[in-house]
Amino acid sequence: MTKDERFVILASSLGTVFEWYDFYLYGSLAGIIGAQFFSDYPPATRDIFALLAFAAGFLVRPFGAIVFGRVGDIVGRKYTFLVTILIMGLSTFIVGLLPNAKTIGIAAPIILISLRLLQGLALGGEYGGAATYVAEHAPPGKRGYYTSFIQTTATLGLFLSLLVILFTRTITGEKDFADWGWRIPFLVSVLLLGISVWIRLRLNESPVFQRMKDEGKTSKAPLTEAFATWSNAKIVILALLGLTMGQAVIWYTGQFYALFFLQSILKVDGYTANLLIAWSLLLGTGFFLVFGALSDKIGRKPIILAGCLIGALTLFPIFKMITTNANPALEKAYESIKVQVVADPAGCGDLFNPVGTRVFTAPCDTARAFLAQSSVKYSTVPGPAGSPVKILINDKEVPYTDAKTSNPAILAAVQAAGYPKPGDAGIVKMSHPFDVFRPQVASVIGLLFILVLYVTMVYGPIAAMLVELFPTRIRYTSMSLPYHIGNGWFGGLLPATAFAITASTGDIYSGLWYPVIFAAITVVVGALFIPETKDVDITKT
Repeated sequence: MTKDERFVILASSLGTVFEWYDFYLYGSLAGIIGAQFFSDYPPATRDIFALLAFAAGFLVRPFGAIVFGRVGDIVGRKYTFLVTILIMGLSTFIVGLLPNAKTIGIAAPIILISLRLLQGLALGGEYGGAATYVAEHAPPGKRGYYTSFIQTTATLGLFLSLLVILFTRTITGEKDFADWGWRIPFLVSVLLLGISVWIRLRLNESPVFQRMKDEGKTSKAPLTEAFATWSNAKIVILALLGLTMGQAVIWYTGQFYALFFLQSILKVDGYTANLLIAWSLLLGTGFFLVFGALSDKIGRKPIILAGCLIGALTLFPIFKMITTNANPALEKAYESIKVQVVADPAGCGDLFNPVGTRVFTAPCDTARAFLAQSSVKYSTVPGPAGSPVKILINDKEVPYTDAKTSNPAILAAVQAAGYPKPGDAGIVKMSHPFDVFRPQVASVIGLLFILVLYVTMVYGPIAAMLVELFPTRIRYTSMSLPYHIGNGWFGGLLPATAFAITASTGDIYSGLWYPVIFAAITVVVGALFIPETKDVDITKT
């Protein structure tokens, strides 16, 4: 690797790390942000709104891919991702200054979501530009390895955001962090923005694009060529269904849903949950480079599809083992305590509520929603027509009060039967960042590390493969759209949808069907229709 190539990779990767850092701050602090900006709603609804505001940034990523992809294919790679990083950095900085809902009312969540949308648009243009730029500098036979540095940036950005959050939490204390300290990680991002812009201003245009531009061969209408021409549009669709859809759900399950599962379902405190994820990322991030380099030898397709297949087959047992180690009392209660909601079926509705806008009023629904929120496994038993709702815990009836947000009698009863309280001594807890040698902590980190390995398998080679699928003149536009639909929609909607599935079924593992099904579809489509690309000549226009 030459000095110039190292600088290209450093400049592209470092800027993208900072951009992912900005984007992931919100996801890592979703619970606190929900309390700050959606404080007029009950806690469960607040959590879903916070997750949906996080997902909003993902939903607009494909539109950012279209807008900035077109600019990148007409004007150039370098200037396009200078613009994207400016939009991302300034939006993040403003979140740190934004007054909360108690101060300015409904304007607070509206402005917050608007900033999330700007972040999503910027990220939609960033990734395709960085991956294309590095790939077009890479020598033949090294594209998987070179672009795998870009693939580390999402995880490194998450890792950096977790480190800054943990450091700030330690300095301010939990109470002050929840009140005002959460703003600090957003505000310091302006320093990262300055570094990123300074470095990227020193870059030259991609040699492949510059040569094509000098020869007058750039596309005049990249959107039309990319999506209105069936020969290319077909590849875009196959790249989505046979690559990025499965890659996205494995990735977001292994990093984001794992964090959410630890905090919201297993009741692990936020400090410990963030540390556990941070350690798994620290141990696993190098494998992006390993699988990227390996894809130069054996191909991109077998590694990506193997990661999707192994993930689809093992997510359920791994998450059950995480429960066993992180909250053993919950697992024991889950298996041994029988909780039943006895109600007239006519009074029981569907609890699926991924957008958080439904208000449950029927006693059967409020009872089940409360149990699900408390991570209590329950079953619904038909009662006589017109009969009132009864809660049975190990066949013993507990008085039920139709409370919309809490029911102390039921909570006390399930805890007396064996369900753990938040803060229970048996729940995994880390006293400091290096408290990793106790068997319970090490076991959880080991399981999370396995999930991160799956992430590196599916994500390490994906940039090189997407670059190689499309011609230079429309590469930025073509590769960005399937990547951001896969990751922005299928991946970005995963946490809120999986949590809604869990809440609606009363089974803490049922949300895993979301990634399992989509990963399995990708394995089938990819195996049948996606060609191997590692030996493709990407200099062709």
